[in-house]
Order: sequence, then C-alpha cells, then structure tokens
Amino acid sequence: MPETGFRRIGDGIRRGAQFSIQVDGAPIVAFSGETVATALLAGGRLALRHTEKSKQPRGIFCGMGICFECLMTVNGVPNVRTCITPAEPGMIVTTQHGLPEVAGDAHH
Repeated sequence: MPETGFRRIGDGIRRGAQFSIQVDGAPIVAFSGETVATALLAGGRLALRHTEKSKQPRGIFCGMGICFECLMTVNGVPNVRTCITPAEPGMIVTTQHGLPEVAGDAHH
C-alpha cells in the first residue's frame, strides 16, 4: 500500500484480537473493535468507492454513518456504511463502483 501517513497508535493501547479481512482480494489487518473503514485507513486505503457519474474516488468523510461516502460491498451486500460496520474475521469487502444493481431495477 502507498504511504498515507495514517497509522494505528502503538503504545498504551489495548487492542482486541488481530485478524484479517479480504479487500478486493488482498488481506488487510484488522483488530476486534475496529470498523471496516478504520482497518482500511490504517492499511493505507483512502478510496472506498467511486461515484456513478464522474467515477471519482470517495473515502471516509463523516466517520459516523451520515454522509454515505464510505459505501462498499461487504459479504455480497452492497451499500454498507463501512465507517459504522465492525470488522469481522473473514469478511469479504469489495470496492463499489457507482450504484449497485438491484433486482428488478430497470435503470441498470
């Protein structure tokens, strides 16, 4: 991952168990108690999705589930707000490009 300047605090912090999640096919380290977005940010990942119209990258903005800039597909479920979703061992996370296809939606 490219250097982003973001790091987990190392000293004086008690963390939960370490595990990995798969993000676009690559393992990312996470700790029990972290959100998916936190694990991605600590792993150097800034862009979490791309907009439908302009294909621009979006990342964490509000960090509390209000803005929807952190939407990703988690375990096959699209539009998951990763800033409020706890990371769990073995999660499969993929970048969301534009709007997801919805069964019965004639616009896709």
